[in-house]
Amino acid sequence: MPTFLPVEEQLAIILRGAAQIETRDELKKKLERSFATGKPLRIKYGIDPTGFDVHLGHTVPLRKLRQFQELGHTAVLIMGTATAAVGDPSGRDASRQGLTPEQIANNATTYLEQIAKVIDLKTPGRFEVRPNGDWFSKFGFTEMLRLLGTTTVQQMLERDDFTKRIKAGTAIYLHEMLYPLMQGWDSVEIQSDVELGGTEQLYNLMVGRDLQRGAGQEAQVCFTMPILRGLDGVKKMGKSLNNYIGLNEPAKEMFGKTMRIPDNLMTEWFTLLTDHTTDEINALIAGKPNEAKKALGAEIVRFYHGAAAAVGVLEDWRKQFENKGDPDTIDEVTIPADKLKDGLMAAVDLIAETKLTASKGEARRKIEEGAFNYGPDRTKAADLKATVAVTDGLVIRLGRKILRVRIG
Repeated sequence: MPTFLPVEEQLAIILRGAAQIETRDELKKKLERSFATGKPLRIKYGIDPTGFDVHLGHTVPLRKLRQFQELGHTAVLIMGTATAAVGDPSGRDASRQGLTPEQIANNATTYLEQIAKVIDLKTPGRFEVRPNGDWFSKFGFTEMLRLLGTTTVQQMLERDDFTKRIKAGTAIYLHEMLYPLMQGWDSVEIQSDVELGGTEQLYNLMVGRDLQRGAGQEAQVCFTMPILRGLDGVKKMGKSLNNYIGLNEPAKEMFGKTMRIPDNLMTEWFTLLTDHTTDEINALIAGKPNEAKKALGAEIVRFYHGAAAAVGVLEDWRKQFENKGDPDTIDEVTIPADKLKDGLMAAVDLIAETKLTASKGEARRKIEEGAFNYGPDRTKAADLKATVAVTDGLVIRLGRKILRVRIG
């Protein structure tokens, strides 16, 4: 039988960073009963394998799920092998493309490995992994009609995301209305006590409460976490917007992307992605913004790659951008020898060939801005007419990007 902290101590940990809880009184009562009986609560979190990458945005509720685990409760991870084929409309201004069974299966194989970096998927009794295809594959048409009969079209259309799409004249497909009912039915199947999700998913979570009551179960507590804004500082972190940091990205890439976030994101990221207290966060941000951002990037790298990797990226950053030296490792790019004319290449072509920019037009703009440098010490600035003597091992730099050229 697990040993639980006193309820008030559990609440102090659980409530940190939460956005909305329906309801706090119910959560407290569930914790009190759990404490008295020694029975862990069942904490549900669902994720649809919609791509190969789990990103930092996903980890906001996953980190909360880990806190529940550390307090002795059971994490029930719903792998949305059925719901991924429908596509969650929550927070969307257009229909989400559903996935094929093959795509879902391929994505799901990588998800658990990445999620295991955040929550405990090893200790018996601390977790369950439940693919919702296990029960929806057995759902008959009559059962689906019965499920559809638990809500009304009017209730569905009250959703903020659907309201916006109606005003914009954007199509809403009938299958999208099925998604919250499927997510809610997951709660019935696993008899969840608490369901975690982002703020945009509150409607779906509340549907689960209604379906549980209809099935004669005690209603789950709906526990939402804030949405993490992505690298652009504006929109929700997501794969479709390419404004994300994936959990499988190299430490150097994780750190570099974190250093590029807007300063106004730091409090949000520190709060949702680290275990620092509010006082610690305020003290860090009160100093130099760049130092706070380095601390944030190092903390993220430490969590996913270990302490040695965090030390390494900090040292490389200081060498490259503060001491103007070379990092210990420089990414290399190979240029075919037949691309060179007497060992020479126009600076614009060199930038485009090495993919430092997406186009020659962008390369020209960067040269005009003085952002491109090359040579043994990378101090020689190029102009638009510059021709570069490309030798094996030449180091080039465009802003913060640095490459070593190899001739193939």
